[in-house]
Amino acid sequence: MQKTPFILLAMFAFFANTAKGQLTLEQCHERARQNYPLLNRYDLVHQTRDYTITNLRKGYLPKLTLGAQATYQSDVATLPETLTGMLEQMGEDFNGLKRDQYKIEIEASQVIYDGGNIKTRSEMAAREADVQIARTDVDMYNLRDRVNQLFFGILLLDEQLRLNEELQTLLNSNRTKMEAWQRSGTAMESDVAAISAELLNAQQQHTQLTAGRESFTHMLSIFIGHRGTLPTLLKPSADEPQSLENQRPELQLFDARLRHADSQMKNLNAGLRPGVNLFARGWYGYPGLDMFADMRSRNWSLNGIIGIKLSWNISHLYTYKGDKAKIALSQNIIENEREVFLFNNSLRTVQTHAAIGQYREMMQRDDEIVRLRTTVRKAAEAKLAGGIIDTDLLLREITAEHKACIDRAIHEVEMLRNIYNLRHEVNQ
Repeated sequence: MQKTPFILLAMFAFFANTAKGQLTLEQCHERARQNYPLLNRYDLVHQTRDYTITNLRKGYLPKLTLGAQATYQSDVATLPETLTGMLEQMGEDFNGLKRDQYKIEIEASQVIYDGGNIKTRSEMAAREADVQIARTDVDMYNLRDRVNQLFFGILLLDEQLRLNEELQTLLNSNRTKMEAWQRSGTAMESDVAAISAELLNAQQQHTQLTAGRESFTHMLSIFIGHRGTLPTLLKPSADEPQSLENQRPELQLFDARLRHADSQMKNLNAGLRPGVNLFARGWYGYPGLDMFADMRSRNWSLNGIIGIKLSWNISHLYTYKGDKAKIALSQNIIENEREVFLFNNSLRTVQTHAAIGQYREMMQRDDEIVRLRTTVRKAAEAKLAGGIIDTDLLLREITAEHKACIDRAIHEVEMLRNIYNLRHEVNQ
């Protein structure tokens, strides 16, 4: 319930920005989460947990059992012949019990004490649901990384498309000049052809980049449930996480699994305790509780018993030691998995942090490199106009300048990608 205002604000911000034709990375994360089918698993897990616990707690309700029985016995209880003879002389007729016997009964039992079995099994069901929810949290969290890759892939393609268009504009401008020089007789047809070929290459690259962007935007649109043209992606800030403390949902999953193992241990201990039940049983049939009356009349009768029963399944002792050791081993395995996860995550964090520093350092020189390459390219254009160099040298300088611009764009986007990879790795 506490997350509802945040979700509403995030959705409001999403629609406000999309109305302006803009989309942030955080909005993509939230929309992808709301649109992903796995989100429905939370409700399914909660419903399953509630049904299971409700059914377990019904174990405290009285249990009713209906039954019917018909038997034929090889022998029945009889009176000694001497006593039978004496009773016959006194006029009493004892035919004895019949060998075919019948019974229709109902039995009710009420748990008084079950050793905590129902309580521990209910706790196990709750802890198992916690594990499933934590596992779903991990799967939902990993969705952010997939959105990140698409988001920054589109940003990089946008930069490359922008630079490609600038390259085409520059080549078109130089081709126009070259065509004018050809008409005046100061340039050859091959010079125009060289620039035209380079322009065609740039147009081919534009086609490839456009196709790649369409593919990425289509996948991102599916992830966030967006229909129509995807709004412009806003470049996120370059702020690194303030802390590298690991807050990944996998850690909550390990804790949930350990709590589930603890509940298994409690249930194992509860199985060693005896149970006490109050019971009542009534039946209509033959014979009844009054055996002597049944020997005389052989009529069906109503009978009943009420009492208290103690039961203790000591067979649990046979496997208790082994079961306890298995649970302890499972806890050790979980702790080991936690250590492995933290170790690997720490390595990735160090590598990503180093990559961010590397790209930041490279970006400090990128602007100067682009400035110098632009200066050299402009000088080459002037030299070409003065007939000092040929077209191939100019194209080489244009290519070098374009590559420097591409490198600058790649370094910036890769730095941002690694910053948000670092945020993902520590959940900050």
